[in-house]
Amino acid sequence: MKMLILSQIKTQNMESSDIIGIAGVSLLLIAFFLNLFGIIDKETRLYIVLNFVGAGIACYASVLINFMPFVVLEATWSLVALIALLRPLIKKV
Repeated sequence: MKMLILSQIKTQNMESSDIIGIAGVSLLLIAFFLNLFGIIDKETRLYIVLNFVGAGIACYASVLINFMPFVVLEATWSLVALIALLRPLIKKV
């Protein structure tokens, strides 16, 4: 019985898409927690950059595994953050 259970447990090696995805999502979570605990405001450049870069990296990881729902989600998230980054420049023109 013990051997049967052990033989059913598979060890899975992380692929590059997993590592890239974890990096992107980690940046998004860091931004979220820093904002949630009042360390940074959602209007700060750091918050917006973390969202832009994190969503962009997570989008790339989603492209690598060909998971389109998250490609759309993360691409939109990244685009919105980019617009927020460019907003001060657009207002000056």
